[in-house]
Order: sequence, then C-alpha cells, then structure tokens
Amino acid sequence: MNLSFIPDSTLLMGPGPSPVQTSVLSAMAQPTIGHLDSQCFSLMTEIKEMLQELFQTKNSLTLPLSGPGSAGMEACVTNLVEPNEKVIVCINGVFGQRISECVRKVGGEVVELHSHWGRPTDPEILRKTLAEHSDITSLCFVHGETSTGVLNDAQTLCSIANEFNILTIVDAVTSLGGVEVKVDEWKIDAIFSGSQKCLSCPPGLSPISLSERAVAKINQRKSTIPSWFLDLSMISEYWDISSRTYHHTAPVNALYGLHQGLSNVLKEGSQKLFTRHGECYEVLASGLHSMGMELLVDKESRLPQLTTVKIPEHVDDQLFRRLLLERYNIEIGGGIGELAGKVWRIGLMGNGARKEHVTCLLDAMSSILVR
Repeated sequence: MNLSFIPDSTLLMGPGPSPVQTSVLSAMAQPTIGHLDSQCFSLMTEIKEMLQELFQTKNSLTLPLSGPGSAGMEACVTNLVEPNEKVIVCINGVFGQRISECVRKVGGEVVELHSHWGRPTDPEILRKTLAEHSDITSLCFVHGETSTGVLNDAQTLCSIANEFNILTIVDAVTSLGGVEVKVDEWKIDAIFSGSQKCLSCPPGLSPISLSERAVAKINQRKSTIPSWFLDLSMISEYWDISSRTYHHTAPVNALYGLHQGLSNVLKEGSQKLFTRHGECYEVLASGLHSMGMELLVDKESRLPQLTTVKIPEHVDDQLFRRLLLERYNIEIGGGIGELAGKVWRIGLMGNGARKEHVTCLLDAMSSILVR
C-alpha cells in the first residue's frame, strides 16, 4: 500500500473541475488557522467583498457556503421555498431537472417549463406560463446549463419574473467568471455558483448571494427551514462582521484558495476574462468544424466555457475519451442525462481557457479520429 498519493498531471478540459492555478494551490498550503481566529475573520471579510464585486451586487448576504455548487442550490431552495408553494422551474438540461427535484423534496409544487435539450428557455413561453398561474412564488433556472452548453438569457428571464413580482433563484455554477453576471442590475434574488469552474479553485465551496427581498422571505417564513447545516439565517450570522456567531468549522484552507482565486479573477478584470473565454471558444469551434464535427447548440445560445459536440456515428464514446486520457493526458466529459453517449462536453473554464490548451486538444482529437 502506498503511504502517499501523487496523481498524474492531467489537462482538465471537461465540465469541471477546471485546472487549478498554481497560486491557488500555494495559498491552500499555508498553515491552518482556527475558524474563529481574528485572522480568519479578516479573510472572510475580504472574500465577501471580492464576491460582491464579482457578482456585481451590494447584497449583504454574499458568502461562500461549505460545499459544492449543489449545496448552494439546496441552500437557496431550502431557505426560499416553503411547503405547498408553487414554483416554476425552467428545464433544458440535467441541472434544471435537479432544481426541480430539490423543490419537490422541500414540499414545493413544481410547474416544469421544458425546452429541448440544447436550446434556451423561451421568454415568451415563460411569460405565458406565469400568466396562467397567478399563485407562483418563485422562478428557478440555470444560467449556463453544464449538461448541454446552453446559455439562458438571465437578464430577460429575471425581468419577466419581476413583472409578476416573484422571486428568482439562479444557477450560475458554470457561468460566474466566464460570462457577464449582474445580480443587482438584473434583480436576481438568489444566485449560487461553484469554486471549481471559472474561478479555477478546487471543488468544495459554493459562492451565493441573496437580495434583501430574499432575506425578508427567509425571515417571514411560516414554516421552519428544513435543514440545520444550510440554514442561511444562522450561516449569515457567522459571516456577519458584527456578530461572527459560531455555526460550523469552516474549511479554512479552502477559503485561502478561494481568496487567491478571486484575487486572480479580479486582477485580470472581468472584460479581459470574458474576452479570453470567448476567443478560446472561437478557436475550439473553428477547429471542430474543420474536422467535420457538429455542435449541439445554435451559435447564438452557446455557453463559451462549455461546448457540447455531437459524437460522430462511427466513434466509440468511451474508447475515444479513454485514449485521449491515456495517450495525451487530456480529460473531456461525456454526455449526461438524455445526452449520455451522444455528445462530448469540452470545458474552457478559468485557467483552462488558454489557446495553447485548445490547440493541444484539437491536435489530440484529430490524431485519435484518424487512427
């Protein structure tokens, strides 16, 4: 038995995690301090301020939850949806379906608004559905659907929700840091993301932000929040600079890494970051087309940092990905849900969105296909 584990170096170009920056790994190797240490409180304050800048919000309840993006999803749903409340969930992929399942688990009544996997939610169909259901309390949707590579129009969907005066819960796990996300301007009430995508940190933290209207909804609940660990009324007190009330043992070293990852993102600047993701996507799409590959999503709805490629009929999905990993140390993702075995998912996220990575991948794919 080996007493230490040292993995082979792999170029991560799947749906996540993304390649973690060296500066983030170095930050996480610093000495662990106590989660109630005043130094940790200073760290938390700086993380909160950087997340507010990245989310483009002044929301006081902006913080990273201890857990992956799914924890952020459960926290938003568990705190904002009460039993028997009617909620619209837009579904055009696996993660929209996951939100729907989560709403049901807390006793909510779900109105599912389905779109073809590979196409965005139609705003007019949403408006029509809301007009038919006067008792809807919340709208949930995925901004960047990781299972399909679709970028939904978050600004328009939130605008329609506000016309009907309902809360919005938005999955930004893959979109945050790769495309524009404007929480305050778009009037998003609750949003969650993940550390392992465009922030180029290891998995394990879920940045979230809730509006004052969402916080008021939590404070006015008629039923108790059906979770202790994800009760945002308690977690927010731990992150409140005026109280710092103990809630749980925070993953301090992971917070070091997130702090560094956010610093890297903000230092590069949002527009440069978005441009880099877009340019890398263009190189990838052009290269795939030159090989005769067909992309799943129409150009105007594509998520730049996650591209879905239809698998050619003569190609064995699992064999191709295994050869790519074993011979070239490159990992891409397969399809999930109803797209399992039908598409490959190629991620260009954060530190992974480099033109040299795209060139390396295209060369490897071409070589395997020729063989």
